[in-house]
Amino acid sequence: MPAPDLGHGTSPFAVVFTNIGELVTCDANIGEGILGVHRDAALVVEDGRVAWLGPSGDAPAADRRVDVAGRAVLPGWVDSHAHLVFAGDRAEEFAARMAGRAYSAGGIRTTVAATRAAGDDVLRGTLTRLVAEALRQGTTTIECKSGYGLTVEDEARSVRIAAEVTTETTYLGAHVVPPDIDTQSYLELLTGPMLDACAPHARFVDAFVERGAFDADQARSVLTAGIDRGLLPKVHANQLGPGPGVALAVEVAAVSADHCTHLSRADVDALAGSATIATLLPGAEFSTRSPYPDARALIDAGATVALATDCNPGSSYTTSMPLCVALAVREMRMSVEEAIWSATEGGARALRRDDVGRLTPGARADLQVLDAPTATHVAYRPGVPLVHQVWRGGERVV
Repeated sequence: MPAPDLGHGTSPFAVVFTNIGELVTCDANIGEGILGVHRDAALVVEDGRVAWLGPSGDAPAADRRVDVAGRAVLPGWVDSHAHLVFAGDRAEEFAARMAGRAYSAGGIRTTVAATRAAGDDVLRGTLTRLVAEALRQGTTTIECKSGYGLTVEDEARSVRIAAEVTTETTYLGAHVVPPDIDTQSYLELLTGPMLDACAPHARFVDAFVERGAFDADQARSVLTAGIDRGLLPKVHANQLGPGPGVALAVEVAAVSADHCTHLSRADVDALAGSATIATLLPGAEFSTRSPYPDARALIDAGATVALATDCNPGSSYTTSMPLCVALAVREMRMSVEEAIWSATEGGARALRRDDVGRLTPGARADLQVLDAPTATHVAYRPGVPLVHQVWRGGERVV
């Protein structure tokens, strides 16, 4: 690729990264393997976007030169499933699970009570702390759901506060039915006043299809109402056991079916034959001692897989995408390349984004520089803080 004309210093936003040991583009069409790898490479960023990439020796002049000294550069992680607006924690519940108590959807109500009682400043403080924590680990795009308010006022403020830090906001009033209202009355709230209050601040609508939460017909009514308001559907599907979640996700052309822990062959084939992304959340299995999803079956069937953290106070209290990559490789039989792609480009597809999750000309310059020579070290050195730098929109933020 020919070097661009950067004006030789006329633009204050032109940065060239040189001496990159391994540049991961996540575009197999412009590099080696499914990750589109370039070695001994350079990358030019101008006005917040990738302008050029090629051999380090061919790097053009720019306003700023960043020599990464043989380190690996890869896209920022795209975390497409997280629950970050809440109060309190459920550490005692986690300890009980580790001692043998089974996980169920009912624990959500503990967080609902704490969230309803908390002021906006408390919710905002938790959210900003967790987003900053994720950023330090290389996450540059993160989705955030409501779902711990379950009243019109509390769901609306949850989505509104989430929108202060991300454009990827999700209305998840259909998390569980709160104990102070009957199911039918709550469904009328979900598809009426609550949707009206949340839709202006949300991009997606989601529903938890599970025993103890919502059945397929109930979830369909919520998702359809959200679609009619211009929201993109997502589904919490097949987490705690076999069920209709995946089939419903495919039926309503959901952007993603998330969890996918307990899948039938028909579920796998349905995902493989659709545009719905299978978003896998291994942090939840790690934290609940549940079986891990069969990523291998999904990938081999032709389904598109994303990885995300499911950060929440009950079943996956982690913001670490590197942990999820390592778990996917170790426990879900994904190759390192597949796991990294799923945590970047896969996550972007699960958010219907084509400007993040990759480092190709025109993409937003969201990248991480590892204190390691290759991206394989993310899984090879689990638990080690390998992030050396993080850049978002062409500006260094870590």
